[in-house]
Amino acid sequence: MKILITGANGMLGHDLQAVLADTTHDVTALGRDALDVTDLDAVRAASADHDVIVNAAAYTKVDDAESNEDAAHAVNATGAGNLATAAAENGARLVQVSTDYVFDGTATTPYAENTPLGPVSAYGRTKADGERLAQTANPDGTYIVRTAWLYGAHGPNFVKTMLRLAGSHDTVSVVTDQIGQPTWTLDLARQIVALIDSDAPAGIYHGTNSGQASWYDFTREIFTLSGLDAERVAPTDSASFVRPAPRPAYSVLGHDAWAAAGLTPLRDWRPALAEALSAADYTPAVTP
Repeated sequence: MKILITGANGMLGHDLQAVLADTTHDVTALGRDALDVTDLDAVRAASADHDVIVNAAAYTKVDDAESNEDAAHAVNATGAGNLATAAAENGARLVQVSTDYVFDGTATTPYAENTPLGPVSAYGRTKADGERLAQTANPDGTYIVRTAWLYGAHGPNFVKTMLRLAGSHDTVSVVTDQIGQPTWTLDLARQIVALIDSDAPAGIYHGTNSGQASWYDFTREIFTLSGLDAERVAPTDSASFVRPAPRPAYSVLGHDAWAAAGLTPLRDWRPALAEALSAADYTPAVTP
């Protein structure tokens, strides 16, 4: 099977390449410098003869998107539509990576895959439009994989930020009123490859590690697993961190679609984090 990865230089793109390297698939991995997903002709040329496209390309600067929504829309929506159009023309499948930001974050129980969309940020709106365009252009061959709270070995992320701050601050203040699912990109990459290799129907799947945590809970676990004193993590609330884009208060995603497709959902976030910290180049900070 010939697989094209877009956004190949990001955290997820790197891990997709690593997972696929252990398979017999023929993989083409293109970063932003090699493929502009907003250019339909370029997308058509790059995707010709491929059986699967995994779109990990995204405009992920959430706050910046509030004042640059057109630029974010070009990548997150138009780009997704272009890839779906090319996939449909080739009889190929598209895996479109999406986000919890397509929801409003006001729920109190996990969002089901069929929950109506209600984004409240520019970033969320552009990703929601990307879902719609992809499914419209290639309805029988598009897999929407929503994820959230990603961290991994390749690129900046919350885990690395917390360990860096631990090296320069006596305490680190982290919010307790935002709840979600910390998700290791390597686990997500493995799940996407399992999806590609299965006969699961096209549709929406939630690619997050299981369980739930606040950013505060997540940080305490990062400290504990890194041999740092978790009591150095101080609780606070979102009012202390006002940002241009609103953050969802509740981002827990339900995983029923995996079981319906005969696939096992991603494992709990805690053992995933433990493995990530032992396997990746996360250097525990020195206590100040």
